[in-house]
Amino acid sequence: MAKRTIEQEVRRLGAIEDIKQLKAIYCAHCDNNYDPDKLAAMFVEDATWDGGDFGVHRGRKEIHTFFSGISGAIVFAGHLVVNPIIDVAEDGLSATGKWWLIMPCTVDEEGTKESRWLFAEYSDEYVCVDDEWLYSSLKLKLHHFVPHLKGWS
Repeated sequence: MAKRTIEQEVRRLGAIEDIKQLKAIYCAHCDNNYDPDKLAAMFVEDATWDGGDFGVHRGRKEIHTFFSGISGAIVFAGHLVVNPIIDVAEDGLSATGKWWLIMPCTVDEEGTKESRWLFAEYSDEYVCVDDEWLYSSLKLKLHHFVPHLKGWS
């Protein structure tokens, strides 16, 4: 691999910071009752949101529909993402990201609320469109979604 110029490195680091902001804003919208309008707008038109056990939703419209309904099932969520590994393509127009998700939450199942822990990994793909980073794919690999008092061991 050829050594990057200072300009290339600044663009790469800028992209990484923009993608970190994209993820932080995504989490904030999720934690704000899964705001479907704001969340769907963070994806390109033909994006895929793959939540594993939570379903696969293709296209901005399906993603919007999914987030419109999830706030009734998960009534509180604290999306805490850590350990980002972001790789920006040489052309600076696409990137991949991996994150760990630790999420305390409250689930409402048929009127019964329960505190739970969710532990998962995100594998994301991003594209830069008109100088704005958007999701082209978000995949959630669920490891644990367990009652708070039961734990995950």
